[in-house]
Amino acid sequence: MNITELARLLRVTPQELHDKLPLMGFDIGQKAIKVDNRTANQILKMWPSFIRRLQQAEERQKAEAAIKNMDPSLRPEVAVPAFVTVKNFAALSNLPINKILGELMKNGIFTSLNEKIDFETAMIIGADLGVTVILAPAEAESADQVNKVRDVLAGQEKAQMIQRPPVVVVMGHVDHGKTKLLDAIRSTDVVAREAGGITQSIGAYQIKKNDRLITFVDTPGHEAFTAMRNRGTKVADIAILVVAADDGVKPQTTEAYRIIEAAHLPFIVAINKIDKPDANIEKTKQELASQLNILVEEWGGKIVACPISAKTGTGIEELLNILLLTADMEAENLKANPDAPAVGTIIDSRLDKGEGPVATVLIQNGTLHVGDAVCFNHVHCGKVRSLKDHAGKNVLQALPSMPVKIIGLKVAPQVGDILEVGEGEKIKLTKLRANGVEQVAKITEEEVDNPNAPKINLIIKADTLGSCEAIESSISKLDTQGVRVKIIAKGLGNIIESDVLRAESAGAKILGFTVKAPGNLLQLAQSKNVPIKLYKIIYELINQVKADIAELVKPEIVQEEAGKLKVLAIFRTEHKAQIVGGKVITGSAKKDSLVEIWRDGKFIDSGRMVSLQAGKQDVSEVSLGQECALKYEGQPVIVVGDELVLLQEIKIFKHKQ
Repeated sequence: MNITELARLLRVTPQELHDKLPLMGFDIGQKAIKVDNRTANQILKMWPSFIRRLQQAEERQKAEAAIKNMDPSLRPEVAVPAFVTVKNFAALSNLPINKILGELMKNGIFTSLNEKIDFETAMIIGADLGVTVILAPAEAESADQVNKVRDVLAGQEKAQMIQRPPVVVVMGHVDHGKTKLLDAIRSTDVVAREAGGITQSIGAYQIKKNDRLITFVDTPGHEAFTAMRNRGTKVADIAILVVAADDGVKPQTTEAYRIIEAAHLPFIVAINKIDKPDANIEKTKQELASQLNILVEEWGGKIVACPISAKTGTGIEELLNILLLTADMEAENLKANPDAPAVGTIIDSRLDKGEGPVATVLIQNGTLHVGDAVCFNHVHCGKVRSLKDHAGKNVLQALPSMPVKIIGLKVAPQVGDILEVGEGEKIKLTKLRANGVEQVAKITEEEVDNPNAPKINLIIKADTLGSCEAIESSISKLDTQGVRVKIIAKGLGNIIESDVLRAESAGAKILGFTVKAPGNLLQLAQSKNVPIKLYKIIYELINQVKADIAELVKPEIVQEEAGKLKVLAIFRTEHKAQIVGGKVITGSAKKDSLVEIWRDGKFIDSGRMVSLQAGKQDVSEVSLGQECALKYEGQPVIVVGDELVLLQEIKIFKHKQ
C-alpha cells in the first residue's frame, strides 16, 4: 500500500505518519513510499490504541509539569510518621494508591500497599505528586531526640575532642553471611546460639585490630527487622554491605543499600561465600552496577569490594585493614569528648528475670560510670548499678563508641531512645509502661467498614523490644483476606497470670517469642481455655498466625461458564460414562469441568469431564473452534447434536481480599 493512501486512511499527513511509525515499532525509513499489505493492516489495527496511549502520555506530562511548576505554598500539606504504609500514606494524602505505587516504581521501589516506606521516601513521592509531606509532630519530637547526639557533639570544645573508635554497621540480605562474618572477625560463634541461624535481635561488639578498637553493630537481615536496620544506621560511621557471591543482589540488598545511602554513610562491599563452587564474583559486581549503580574500583568506580569467605577466613584481614583506612579518611567525624557527661543510643532493651529491666547502649559522647543517674527523653529512669561489656565482663566505665549493658534501670527504654547522664524529670513510671506491656488495641478503618468480619485477638510477649516490634510489623503485613488480626497487648518478659486473665476476657491467644510460661500458668491457661504458643524462630510464629487466618476464611464455591461444546460423535458408551467427540463453539474446554447436557434448549442431565484429548494427546485445555474428545462421567445420555455447557468451580471469599 502507498504511504500517502495509508496516511489518508489514518487522517494524518504522510510526514506525521513517517514520524510516528518508529514509535509504533515500524522503522520503514523516512524515504519509504510503500509498505506491504500485511504491515499496512497491522498499522491500521494498532493505530487507535497507539494514538490513545500517546494522548494519555501527553496529558500525564502536562499534569506533571503543572505539579512541578506549582507554587509550593499552594500545595496541600500532609503530616506522616517516620514509617507509614503505602495504604495509609494514600489515605493521608488523598491520592490514589495506584498513583503512589506507580511513582514508587519510577523511583526503583517495588512494594505492596501494606508495606511501609520511610518519611524521606514519602517526602520525595509527595513532591512528585504535588503534596508537601511533613513529619508528624510526635515523630518530629522523636527526630529531635535523635539529633540531640549531633547537637551535643557540635557543642563540645574542639580542644577536648579526641579520636574515638569507628562504629561499623553490617547490612545485607538474609542468609548472606553477616553474622558469620562477625564470627570470623571476633572469633566467637554467635550463629550457633542464634535459633535457626538467623540473627534475632541487634547486638553490638568490639574487636581490636592493629591496637585499634572497632565497634560492630550487627543488624538482622530478615524483612521483619526493617525498622531495626534503620535504627542501626543512626549510630554507625561506616557500613559493610554483605552480598553473597553465589546469590548476588537480592531485594534486601537493595533495601539495605537505600538505608546506607539515605544515612550518607561511607561503605565497603564484602562479597562473601567465595569458597562456594557456584560463586561468581564478576557477576556479583555486574549486578551491583546494573541494579544498584554501585561501581567498584576494578570497574572504574570508587567503592571498594572485598572478596571474602566468612567460613574459611579468606579476605577478613584485608577487610579490616580497609575499614581502618576508611576510618582514617573519616577521622574528622570520629571525635568525641570523653570528659563530658555520657550521651548514647539504646541498641536493645529487655526484661531479665534476675536483673530486671536492662538495656544495651552505645556511648556516643562522654563517659558513663557506675553510679551515674540516667534518663531517657528527659525522664529519670534509675541509676547505673553495674555495667557489662559485650563479652559479659563487669566494667566501671564506658568510653565513646563502647557498647555496654546497663543494670539498675527502673523501666525498659525503647530501642532508639537517647540516654543522658542526669536526674531528668521524675514522673510515675507506671504511666510510661506498666509491667512491660504496652496497650495497642485501636479501632481500625476495617473494623468500621466491616464490623462482622471474623477476628483473631493476640497478646504478644517477647524477650526484647526489637523482636516485639518485628513481630507486630510482620503481622501487619499479612494478607488477612477480610479477617481482622488484632494485637490487643504486647510486652516484654515471661508470660504471667495477668496475661492469661487478659486473654480470657478478650478471647485472645498468647504468642510468646523466646520467653517461658511456667507449668502452673499453663494449667491455669488450659482451665480458662486460653491457647498459649511458644516460639524460638519468628517465621514459625508468623506461619501459625497465617494458619489461623486460613481456618477462618471460608470461600463460597460458585460455578462459572467456561465454554460450550457441540457433540459431533459418540465413541464409546459405558455403564456410567461416555467418550464423546465435539467442537468448542464458545469459550474453551478445560479438563475437570462440570458438564451440563442441553438438547433443543432443554436441560437433560449433568456430570463431570475427567479427561480431555486433542489430536490423541492428553491436554488440560482446548481453545475456541478446535475439535476434541472427552470422557464424561455420569448417566450415559449424550447423543450427537447435544450441547455440553462446561462449568468451572470458582472460590469466592465472603470477606474482602
